[in-house]
Amino acid sequence: MATILVVDDELGIRALLSEILSDEGHTIELAENAAQARAARERSRPDLVLLDIWMPDVDGVTLLKEWGGAGLLTMPVIMMSGHGTIDTAVEATKFGAIAFLEKPITLQKLLRAVEQALVKTAPPRPAPAAIGLPSYSRPEPSSGLNLGMTPTPSQGVGLSGHLPSGVNNSHALASEQTFELDRPLREARDAFEKSYFEFHLAKENGSMTRVAEKTGLERTHLYRKLKQLGVDLSRNKRGAGV
Repeated sequence: MATILVVDDELGIRALLSEILSDEGHTIELAENAAQARAARERSRPDLVLLDIWMPDVDGVTLLKEWGGAGLLTMPVIMMSGHGTIDTAVEATKFGAIAFLEKPITLQKLLRAVEQALVKTAPPRPAPAAIGLPSYSRPEPSSGLNLGMTPTPSQGVGLSGHLPSGVNNSHALASEQTFELDRPLREARDAFEKSYFEFHLAKENGSMTRVAEKTGLERTHLYRKLKQLGVDLSRNKRGAGV
């Protein structure tokens, strides 16, 4: 993972980008102005900089020019702005920026731009030896409804959910779970949803970003849902570091 410096005078933007990128496994440095950005760049030597254009002391394009003129532009820089124009983006690119993100920045655009920037600047690696990857097969369709559930005499239902090989998480769910159907609908639904989200958190090594994308929920909605269901988020964070 990379060390990423986020430079923005808005506290909310810094906090949001830090949360998302930390969740992806990156180390985040924060700066609210050009002076802090200079110090952070010297201290941490980031692999990537997300740089806001409009800041109160020195604007981002000026700081970009300064780094370029001093030979300090040794890392890719992605410019950000909520008031940018095409001319501004072109100017930033001319002085060394590799991409321009318009605010409000969507999750998909942010992650795609960061990934592309890091891939472009990564040193070439020798081709790895061929390895066997696990194969996955979709269940064959049948004439009846088949959700992988097997009724039991105790009015319960067994649900299979297999983590792919290679996922090493001490908190991963068992491959099969049983849900009692002889209970109020809300309780049965909550029990299923809790196990569903715990399964995906374990599968994605605790990454809220990837779970949000996989389940089709906004991050804020996902957080509220997990809190409501009593899912232990700190446990999944610890498991991700195993």
